[in-house]
Amino acid sequence: MSRNKMVMTALKLAVASLSFVCTFSGAADQPAPDFKRSISNLRGQRYCEVLYGKRHWLNLEVKVFNTQGLNLCPEDQWKALSKESIEKAYDASFVVLNGPRYWMMDEIQAAGETVNSVKESFGGMEMNLRATIDLSLLKQLMGSKHYTPNKISRTTNFIYRAGGSIYELTSPAGEVYVMQSYSQIVNPALNIKDLPILDKQLKLPAGWVYSSRVLDQDLSLVANGVAYVLQDNLSNSYQRR
Repeated sequence: MSRNKMVMTALKLAVASLSFVCTFSGAADQPAPDFKRSISNLRGQRYCEVLYGKRHWLNLEVKVFNTQGLNLCPEDQWKALSKESIEKAYDASFVVLNGPRYWMMDEIQAAGETVNSVKESFGGMEMNLRATIDLSLLKQLMGSKHYTPNKISRTTNFIYRAGGSIYELTSPAGEVYVMQSYSQIVNPALNIKDLPILDKQLKLPAGWVYSSRVLDQDLSLVANGVAYVLQDNLSNSYQRR
């Protein structure tokens, strides 16, 4: 695999989820987040992301833009986007088109730097800036594997409502990751009806288990500054409980 391809794969794994009782992913001694923004009725909602980066020696500055709250990533506009035009417009070293994806939580609350009003238009499709990240080359290469958690800086609360289904990956060590979005990047035909039996399509590493269940009470996944996120081999994203 070429270095550029490894970098792009790593970025997809690391930032697919940067847009938007509790289990905390942040430090226990940090104060509870003061959530300033909330978006509801998200389950099954389509979104897309554009990531572009500039290389500075062995580091990359990556900007992550997301359609959430602005549009539903219209298929014709998404297909019309090209990496080359974005690279030229933003003098970028590389571009990743990450989508389409579909949210699996019911509500997102955000705080801190996760909330901002910076917008860009890509092929006429508006997107908000969700994060700016500096990634060293070593970290990019180390984060380029599926089923490997990446440490993401963000302050969010992903809320899954009682009565809804959730889909989880459990590691050999007993760590549980809840699906936050499913993707049509690898399998364009994947839809929400496939998720209860998704293990038939997954290439699970030894000791990993995929399961689904219906919640009997609300579930909140709070990232208090830090979230641990991974992707399966179909580019579906999960956050650690």
